[in-house]
Amino acid sequence: MADKPQSGEIFGVPYNFDRPSVRRLLSSYWQPDDGMLVEKPFGIGYTLNLANWRSWVALAVVGALLWQEGKSRSQGPAERDEEPVEVIVD
Repeated sequence: MADKPQSGEIFGVPYNFDRPSVRRLLSSYWQPDDGMLVEKPFGIGYTLNLANWRSWVALAVVGALLWQEGKSRSQGPAERDEEPVEVIVD
């Protein structure tokens, strides 16, 4: 039986199942010459390039949204100033 390739592309999405080294892991997340998304060092798809400022903005927005969601979940309905809504169906 023929060996399957350990890395390549399927429908334009990269994959890589070679065993990653520490150097390859670190260098894949820090590529100053590339865009916001870079190929994952192991697995399928893309990951954030931490050398790009847009990645840090995206992480800050996600962090702020998660913080806001956790804050709203900890408050009860009375603390959110929500009133009951009456729905009339004809």
